[in-house]
Amino acid sequence: MSAVSEDKVIYLDNNATTRVAPEVFEAMKPFLTDKYGNPSSMHRFGGEVGEAVKTARKQVADLLGCSPEEIIFTSCGTESDSTAILSAIRAFPAKRHIITTRVEHPAVKNLCDMLTTVTGSTYRVTRLKVDDDGMIDMQEYQDALTEETAIVSTMWANNETGVIFPIEEMAEMAKKRGVCFHTDAVQAVGKVPIRLDRLDIDYLSMSGHKLHAPKGVGILYIKKGTPFVPFLSGGHQEAGRRGGTENVASIVALGKACELAGKMMEEENNRVRKLRDKLENGLLQSIPRSIL
Repeated sequence: MSAVSEDKVIYLDNNATTRVAPEVFEAMKPFLTDKYGNPSSMHRFGGEVGEAVKTARKQVADLLGCSPEEIIFTSCGTESDSTAILSAIRAFPAKRHIITTRVEHPAVKNLCDMLTTVTGSTYRVTRLKVDDDGMIDMQEYQDALTEETAIVSTMWANNETGVIFPIEEMAEMAKKRGVCFHTDAVQAVGKVPIRLDRLDIDYLSMSGHKLHAPKGVGILYIKKGTPFVPFLSGGHQEAGRRGGTENVASIVALGKACELAGKMMEEENNRVRKLRDKLENGLLQSIPRSIL
């Protein structure tokens, strides 16, 4: 077998980050060069840029099955996670309980750790166990929900095991107990069909760089009517929900990436499934008594 040349990269780490798609790069380029206006400006130059942000917001909403007004742009999935959790506990200061799992991304895990260890804190966090297959115990989850629970925060799909949690059922159970429900869907968006208008999800986080958009942009979905307290105060951007001049080029890129994901999801899932099966079968045939 000939050695693979050093300049030929076989990249198998798309759960960590993805290459920016060529179509996405082309969409964002004008907003790094010629279309550099501030989207908040009242003149036409800024207004055209503002329209591009509006278009991107709709592209994201179309992929997620929700209203554009329910989408706010952020800098990353971590910011979105923090915003959702902190918003819920600020909106319901009397509720001092949070439910999450033991397999969460550090964006959620470390925030929950901080909330329970800061001096004088009275917050309590339930971290649901997972079994040998990486799945949570739904009875344990149901028993953990109480009137003191401010929010449930759990990932939709695990970045290491690939396990998909029963988010629809979990969100419905939380709603019945009057508890806000947040899901970190960074690993699910673009791979799993999502219709937020049919689900009891209050907050959803996603990140652009897992979807062939650049690093440094994400979104937080906030269901209409959900109590919300901004994480970043400042200007009127994002309808007053997230201060700071928008990262327009990356927002446009994210919108394009979501458009592509919506068109290619089924085809891409089938392609990846065939590659996975080919790899799995090859390993089993080449390595006797191997276990996958």
